[in-house]
Amino acid sequence: MAGVHEQADAPHVIVLASPGAGHVVPVAQLAARLAARHGFTATVVTFTNLSSREHSTALATLPAGVSVAKLPEVSLDDLPLDAHIVTRIITVVQRTLPHLRDMLRSLLGSPAGVTAFLTDMLCPAALAVAEELGVPRYVFCTSSLMCLATLLYTPELARTTTGECRDLPEPVLLPGCMPLRGVDLIEPIQDRTNPVYALMVDLGLDYLRADGFIVNTFDGMEHETLLAFKEHSDKGVYPPAYAVGPFVRSCSDKAAEHVCMTWLDEQPEGSVLYVCFGSGGTLSTEQTAELAAGLEASGQRFLWVVRLPSDKDSSAGYFGTVDHGDDPLSYLPEGFVERTRGMGLLLSQSAPQVEILNHRAVGGFLSHCGWNSTLEAVAAGVPMLAWPLFAEQRMNAVKLSSEGMGMALRVTAREEDGVVPREEVAAVATELMVGEEGAAARKKAHELQAEAQKAVVPGGPAHQELAAVVGKWDRKRAVPVETNGVSSSKNETDGVLECEEPLP
Repeated sequence: MAGVHEQADAPHVIVLASPGAGHVVPVAQLAARLAARHGFTATVVTFTNLSSREHSTALATLPAGVSVAKLPEVSLDDLPLDAHIVTRIITVVQRTLPHLRDMLRSLLGSPAGVTAFLTDMLCPAALAVAEELGVPRYVFCTSSLMCLATLLYTPELARTTTGECRDLPEPVLLPGCMPLRGVDLIEPIQDRTNPVYALMVDLGLDYLRADGFIVNTFDGMEHETLLAFKEHSDKGVYPPAYAVGPFVRSCSDKAAEHVCMTWLDEQPEGSVLYVCFGSGGTLSTEQTAELAAGLEASGQRFLWVVRLPSDKDSSAGYFGTVDHGDDPLSYLPEGFVERTRGMGLLLSQSAPQVEILNHRAVGGFLSHCGWNSTLEAVAAGVPMLAWPLFAEQRMNAVKLSSEGMGMALRVTAREEDGVVPREEVAAVATELMVGEEGAAARKKAHELQAEAQKAVVPGGPAHQELAAVVGKWDRKRAVPVETNGVSSSKNETDGVLECEEPLP
């Protein structure tokens, strides 16, 4: 627990981040915002298991008042090699609960104490520990509120249906959400025979232990869903939800040194299609070749972050495990690099995505539709070409390409093998960049960008929502109490006032 703050003059929150850059990054941003704008100290707790280089990068620039603690490694040797990514994550969470309990008890007895415990959306099993110790407990949802609503509905879906989601005869209708086909629900519940299915049902039940949900979204993205969820929480069906987003990293001057930024500076305004499937998304060998051929045939300028392919798992890069020492560019069609040298830039390493999306030359984003990438595209006003791979990405793609949202076009894969052929890639890339549908998506992206900017202005909705939830903590600090030799807790007023002056 080295680095845990012991400052008794500020309320202290614990924020548990599940593995994966898509979770660690927004958790770090939430902790930083609590420290900078609301007068807290914070400890970000991570897992030794399943950590990656992206985790260290995300946690390397935390502000004063935010520290990091790691839970010790636990064995996963009994899990099959092909265990689902979520099975691995939830198993790690469950097996580290005794260590988390010891950590929280230790912190409860420290001068800083514990004001509240926050866990990200894949770790709700940890809420039981906070409940046992009497600590206020919240879930930080790093995806959309619609995703949270479907996860809360999963136990009911499992109870009232049989067979697979893809075979549901009617769309799933949730209050405030667009109709979702069964196949568009989150990927881990698509196979009832997989052990991850039961884990997802338990996850939905564990959410109900929370005192509230802190959600990385904003009204312009999910107005109807927020209204409907509030109606349910007012009736006591669910804990309340607070829209505190969007969390999007600010552009860094250091990124200007990256080779891709120099290349973008030389391209016409709005002419480049940025292609990236996130930190974890991977394509098959065949799909990588088809994407390359389609980009070449489209004639559009592109900047492509190329990952090593995997023919077994579309999330194989999630923990940085796809690394055979190979060059990803070696999997591209013969002669592709040379033929496209004048129209495209290929990167085989991570790229500064926020800076790329905000560059004047970028006019479109071919994306896996992870929620972080989605919010970054919205904040930059860049329309998307939706190519979902795993997790809740199909759901996000449906939302982004719906008539009401309309900031994305979608690719269509072949039914027989799920591959998006080169002809489809060329057609949709061209339409997004220079077609009428692309122009309409660009207009909608700019409208959503304006809504996102309104949400995060100093003193705006995001600040007010986060202030509302931390206000419920009443600056009370849980401290340990010994009852018949068993450590529980009580609350005592910490007496620290919230910083009223928001940061820009």
